Amino acid sequence: MSFREIAPTEITGNMIKMISEDWMLVTAKDETGRVNMLTASWGSIGFAWRMPIAMCMIRRSRFTHKFIEYSDTFSLTFFDESYREQFNLCGKESGRDIDKIAACGYDVLHEGETPYFEQARLVLICRKVAQKYFDADAFIDKDIIDSVYPAPKRDFHDLYFGEIVKVLVKD
Repeated sequence: MSFREIAPTEITGNMIKMISEDWMLVTAKDETGRVNMLTASWGSIGFAWRMPIAMCMIRRSRFTHKFIEYSDTFSLTFFDESYREQFNLCGKESGRDIDKIAACGYDVLHEGETPYFEQARLVLICRKVAQKYFDADAFIDKDIIDSVYPAPKRDFHDLYFGEIVKVLVKD
Protein backbone atom coordinates (compact mmCIF):
# COMPACT_ATOMS: atom_id res chain seq x y z
CA MET A 1 0.00 0.00 0.00
CA SER A 2 1.48 3.35 -1.00
CA PHE A 3 1.12 6.84 0.37
CA ARG A 4 -0.84 9.63 -1.23
CA GLU A 5 -0.56 13.31 -0.41
CA ILE A 6 -3.43 15.27 1.10
CA ALA A 7 -3.77 18.83 2.34
CA PRO A 8 -3.37 19.40 6.10
CA THR A 9 -7.03 20.45 6.21
CA GLU A 10 -8.01 16.99 4.94
CA ILE A 11 -6.56 15.08 7.92
CA THR A 12 -9.33 12.98 9.42
CA GLY A 13 -9.65 11.62 12.95
CA ASN A 14 -9.51 13.03 16.42
CA MET A 15 -6.00 14.50 16.74
CA ILE A 16 -6.24 14.74 20.54
CA LYS A 17 -6.90 10.99 20.72
CA MET A 18 -4.33 10.23 18.05
CA ILE A 19 -1.59 12.07 19.97
CA SER A 20 -2.54 11.33 23.58
CA GLU A 21 -3.80 7.75 23.31
CA ASP A 22 -2.63 6.28 20.01
CA TRP A 23 0.76 8.07 20.19
CA MET A 24 3.12 9.21 17.46
CA LEU A 25 6.78 8.88 16.57
CA VAL A 26 8.91 12.02 16.32
CA THR A 27 11.74 11.33 13.88
CA ALA A 28 14.75 13.26 12.56
CA LYS A 29 18.31 12.85 11.28
CA ASP A 30 21.54 13.96 12.89
CA GLU A 31 24.64 15.42 11.22
CA THR A 32 25.90 11.91 10.30
CA GLY A 33 22.66 10.95 8.57
CA ARG A 34 21.65 8.59 11.37
CA VAL A 35 17.88 8.43 11.98
CA ASN A 36 16.33 8.23 15.44
CA MET A 37 12.84 8.49 16.82
CA LEU A 38 10.93 8.56 20.06
CA THR A 39 7.38 7.85 21.07
CA ALA A 40 5.47 10.98 22.00
CA SER A 41 2.03 11.45 23.47
CA TRP A 42 2.23 15.19 24.05
CA GLY A 43 1.83 17.66 21.22
CA SER A 44 -0.72 19.44 19.13
CA ILE A 45 -1.88 20.20 15.61
CA GLY A 46 -3.32 23.58 14.69
CA PHE A 47 -2.84 26.83 12.87
CA ALA A 48 -0.46 29.68 13.77
CA TRP A 49 1.66 32.26 12.01
CA ARG A 50 -0.51 31.83 8.88
CA MET A 51 0.43 28.16 8.47
CA PRO A 52 -0.64 24.68 9.56
CA ILE A 53 1.47 23.81 12.61
CA ALA A 54 2.44 20.66 14.49
CA MET A 55 3.98 20.96 17.94
CA CYS A 56 5.88 18.24 19.75
CA MET A 57 7.62 18.21 23.12
CA ILE A 58 11.01 16.61 23.74
CA ARG A 59 13.00 16.53 26.95
CA ARG A 60 16.63 17.61 26.58
CA SER A 61 17.73 14.34 28.20
CA ARG A 62 16.28 12.28 25.35
CA PHE A 63 18.67 11.02 22.67
CA THR A 64 16.32 12.20 19.92
CA HIS A 65 16.66 15.77 21.20
CA LYS A 66 20.05 16.17 19.48
CA PHE A 67 18.54 14.91 16.22
CA ILE A 68 15.72 17.46 16.34
CA GLU A 69 18.21 20.18 17.29
CA TYR A 70 20.41 19.41 14.29
CA SER A 71 17.73 18.97 11.66
CA ASP A 72 15.68 21.66 9.93
CA THR A 73 12.82 19.18 9.58
CA PHE A 74 11.17 16.33 11.44
CA SER A 75 8.32 13.92 10.87
CA LEU A 76 5.41 12.90 13.02
CA THR A 77 4.15 9.44 12.15
CA PHE A 78 0.98 7.72 13.28
CA PHE A 79 0.43 3.96 13.11
CA ASP A 80 -2.44 1.56 13.64
CA GLU A 81 -2.89 -0.27 16.96
CA SER A 82 -0.95 -3.34 15.78
CA TYR A 83 2.27 -1.33 16.35
CA ARG A 84 1.66 -0.68 20.09
CA GLU A 85 4.53 -2.98 21.14
CA GLN A 86 6.97 -1.05 18.92
CA PHE A 87 5.69 2.26 20.32
CA ASN A 88 6.32 0.98 23.83
CA LEU A 89 9.87 0.00 22.88
CA CYS A 90 10.53 3.42 21.30
CA GLY A 91 9.30 5.13 24.46
CA LYS A 92 11.31 3.00 26.89
CA GLU A 93 14.56 2.29 25.06
CA SER A 94 17.15 4.84 24.02
CA GLY A 95 18.76 5.06 20.61
CA ARG A 96 22.01 5.47 22.56
CA ASP A 97 21.72 1.80 23.55
CA ILE A 98 19.92 0.00 20.73
CA ASP A 99 19.01 0.42 17.07
CA LYS A 100 15.30 1.08 17.59
CA ILE A 101 14.55 1.05 13.87
CA ALA A 102 15.95 -2.47 13.48
CA ALA A 103 14.33 -3.63 16.74
CA CYS A 104 10.93 -2.42 15.50
CA GLY A 105 11.39 -3.76 11.97
CA TYR A 106 10.64 -0.35 10.45
CA ASP A 107 11.57 0.64 6.91
CA VAL A 108 12.86 4.21 6.63
CA LEU A 109 11.65 6.35 3.73
CA HIS A 110 12.53 9.98 3.07
CA GLU A 111 10.68 13.03 1.87
CA GLY A 112 13.66 15.13 0.83
CA GLU A 113 15.92 14.95 3.89
CA THR A 114 13.11 14.09 6.30
CA PRO A 115 12.89 10.46 7.44
CA TYR A 116 9.62 8.66 8.12
CA PHE A 117 8.43 5.06 8.20
CA GLU A 118 6.80 2.97 5.51
CA GLN A 119 4.66 1.21 8.13
CA ALA A 120 2.91 4.46 9.19
CA ARG A 121 -0.68 5.22 8.20
CA LEU A 122 -0.31 9.02 8.52
CA VAL A 123 2.84 11.11 8.11
CA LEU A 124 3.30 14.81 8.82
CA ILE A 125 6.47 16.29 7.31
CA CYS A 126 7.35 19.40 9.31
CA ARG A 127 9.77 22.29 8.82
CA LYS A 128 10.97 23.71 12.13
CA VAL A 129 9.79 27.30 12.53
CA ALA A 130 10.08 27.91 16.29
CA GLN A 131 11.40 26.38 19.49
CA LYS A 132 10.81 27.25 23.12
CA TYR A 133 12.42 25.79 26.22
CA PHE A 134 10.09 25.47 29.17
CA ASP A 135 11.32 26.00 32.70
CA ALA A 136 9.54 26.59 36.01
CA ASP A 137 8.96 30.27 35.24
CA ALA A 138 6.85 29.37 32.20
CA PHE A 139 4.10 27.74 34.28
CA ILE A 140 1.12 29.61 35.64
CA ASP A 141 -0.26 26.38 37.15
CA LYS A 142 2.68 25.50 39.39
CA ASP A 143 1.11 22.10 40.30
CA ILE A 144 2.20 20.87 36.86
CA ILE A 145 5.85 21.32 37.81
CA ASP A 146 5.82 18.86 40.71
CA SER A 147 3.50 16.37 39.03
CA VAL A 148 5.29 16.23 35.66
CA TYR A 149 8.81 17.49 36.47
CA PRO A 150 9.60 16.21 39.98
CA ALA A 151 12.57 17.53 41.93
CA PRO A 152 15.45 17.30 41.90
CA LYS A 153 15.79 16.47 38.19
CA ARG A 154 13.18 18.87 36.71
CA ASP A 155 13.75 17.52 33.18
CA PHE A 156 11.73 20.15 31.30
CA HIS A 157 10.74 19.90 27.64
CA ASP A 158 11.66 21.88 24.58
CA LEU A 159 8.65 22.66 22.41
CA TYR A 160 9.23 22.41 18.67
CA PHE A 161 6.82 24.02 16.25
CA GLY A 162 6.89 22.81 12.68
CA GLU A 163 5.07 24.04 9.63
CA ILE A 164 3.26 21.03 8.19
CA VAL A 165 4.66 21.07 4.66
CA LYS A 166 3.35 17.69 3.53
CA VAL A 167 0.80 15.16 4.72
CA LEU A 168 0.98 11.57 3.50
CA VAL A 169 -1.75 8.97 4.14
CA LYS A 170 -2.46 5.38 3.29
CA ASP A 171 -5.97 4.39 2.30
